[in-house]
Amino acid sequence: MDILQVVSPLVCTSRIPGLDRVGLRVLKDRNGQLQVATDPVGCHPGNWVFTASGSAARWAMGNYAVLSDLTIVGIIDQWDDGQTDAKE
Repeated sequence: MDILQVVSPLVCTSRIPGLDRVGLRVLKDRNGQLQVATDPVGCHPGNWVFTASGSAARWAMGNYAVLSDLTIVGIIDQWDDGQTDAKE
């Protein structure tokens, strides 16, 4: 699993049958690397999410026929990234 931030929805008018009703989101990691994930939880831009990848991503969609290798499995409400600044 990875922690990524939602950048925006991804709109695609033409899709394969297994993705015709699936929400897609553009995600970025801390380095700004972009990825696309399926979104069964309904997240919004700016949300921090955790994801499942590989075959676990297909299971997370609830339908193994959905061809996904990255799925958002939860929205993070709060977390300590270990990079807080020490204030003196």
